[in-house]
Amino acid sequence: MSEIKNQDENLTDHDYDGIQELDNPLPLWWLITFYGTIFFAFIYYIHYEMGFGPSLDQELEASMAQVQTLQAQHGEEPVAVEDLNSMIGNAEALSKGAEVFQARCAVCHGENLQGMIGPNLTDNHWIHGKGKIEDIFQVVKVGVLDKGMPAWDAILTKDDMSKVSAFVVSKIGSNPPQAKAPEGQLVE
Repeated sequence: MSEIKNQDENLTDHDYDGIQELDNPLPLWWLITFYGTIFFAFIYYIHYEMGFGPSLDQELEASMAQVQTLQAQHGEEPVAVEDLNSMIGNAEALSKGAEVFQARCAVCHGENLQGMIGPNLTDNHWIHGKGKIEDIFQVVKVGVLDKGMPAWDAILTKDDMSKVSAFVVSKIGSNPPQAKAPEGQLVE
């Protein structure tokens, strides 16, 4: 009986086809959310519109400066061919190159560079470039996306890419067992 009495107190004078409207208060969670968004909008407006926060142009400049810094740290300058060639005779560089190759490249090119999904890297046939170390470095760096090879410059350091390239050059002519058939142009 108390519920009916309580409802009678909340009745409004609106009546439509015998349906009477109740005037119940809004739920507390809804009011807190509503007032919270008003407070957030006020703080946001003061921070960004009154000049305390950065403008969109300033945020863009900061982001572009960060991108340029990362590009400079990543080493966008070209690698000297002499530096690449010096790694071919360096046992430590070749060992590190073999380590990186086994971790990243062996899945497609095989443990002995014999070729699996990717081409055989031990013969004198090359799809991209002429089989020179600078050509191999460039393919490792930018990848061959249409063939499924990713660009490794975002993942590997320039030093690791150089060492992998030297490792590949050191294995040319090694004739591993079960090598994939030659692909590309013959380079003498």
